[in-house]
Amino acid sequence: MTSKYVNWEEGKVKLTWKFDKQVPPRELITSVHGFCFKDDSLLLVNLNHRGWDFPGGHIEFEETPEECLKREAYEEGYVTGSCSLLGHLIVDHSENPKWNEKSPYPKVGYQVFYRMNIEQLHDFKAKYESSKRIFINPSEVMYYYHDWNELYQEILDYATKQ
Repeated sequence: MTSKYVNWEEGKVKLTWKFDKQVPPRELITSVHGFCFKDDSLLLVNLNHRGWDFPGGHIEFEETPEECLKREAYEEGYVTGSCSLLGHLIVDHSENPKWNEKSPYPKVGYQVFYRMNIEQLHDFKAKYESSKRIFINPSEVMYYYHDWNELYQEILDYATKQ
């Protein structure tokens, strides 16, 4: 497990990556993300409010984490494929003085990560929150993703070996 402290909305949050083939409790999952590959290239989507990112988002009612990733990958990147669970980030607000009981997020929550092997590219229509998609060499991701960090790199490195 690797940990890193980050500042989110002026609060200190501890992120810990855990390689785990077990999904955390659904009610504590705050988001689901995926590294999506077509052959050896990594999919990035240009999200209207964030810039270049990998597909992901929040679980909808009665959706499993894997179904969430598949929906987000289609909505943001217009791709479909098969998924394998990589693990999760533990998002711990215990040392965050800005976190409070009324927060929509739990004090300790999880971001679940998958690898998707893209099986079909669909016509890109930009109907949802992304304006473009690109496929890059995974070693170049830090040139696109503005908040790239060593935890994401560790997850990506693991994903490329799967």
